[in-house]
Amino acid sequence: MPVVFNKNIDDDAILAVWKIEETEAELISGLQLKQHELDFISSLNNGKRLLHWLSTRVLLRTMLNTEEYIDCRMDEHGKPYLPSLNYEISLSHSYDYASVMISKSRKVGVDIELIKHKIKSIQQKFLSDAELAQEQIGDNIEGLYVCWCAKEAIYKWNGRKGLEFKKDIHIKPFTLGNEGSLAASVDLPEGTIELNVHYFKTNDGYMLGYVAG
Repeated sequence: MPVVFNKNIDDDAILAVWKIEETEAELISGLQLKQHELDFISSLNNGKRLLHWLSTRVLLRTMLNTEEYIDCRMDEHGKPYLPSLNYEISLSHSYDYASVMISKSRKVGVDIELIKHKIKSIQQKFLSDAELAQEQIGDNIEGLYVCWCAKEAIYKWNGRKGLEFKKDIHIKPFTLGNEGSLAASVDLPEGTIELNVHYFKTNDGYMLGYVAG
């Protein structure tokens, strides 16, 4: 499971991306699964879903540099958390990659996606007319994926159901490149906040967005 990207965002947050090349058996051998986890993975019927679930847990264990058991659970909103460790975490996966972001004190969010043309068919579902009118977005597939990954990362950062991509998360004009950052405003029940989201495109056609705050 080779690391293709590993970055200390700052003194507090770490982001890693790994390429999944192992078999299910190899990934399972790198974990200490309890019965409730074995019951869960048995329901996934093998395939990519199982590889994704296993690989994010192996990567998390590697980033925390421990051979001890790590209890990684999902709360009622679907947000992953570690009951016995004081870390904020976010998990993502797409096809051949898994990504994990961790922080000791701040909420984090990460999203990785394989770039596909079909995103054009749903652009109006997650972007406002004002966002689509931005030159760097429009019908630009990479621009659309930057926005999707940014909004998905913000959704995971928030960690609560009910946040709507189109209505509640607003992407401000940005300069599109193979990597960069953008500003976004997020309308939450407690008020509007500003976040800075970073993104980059991999050499083999994936887009990744991440945020900490």
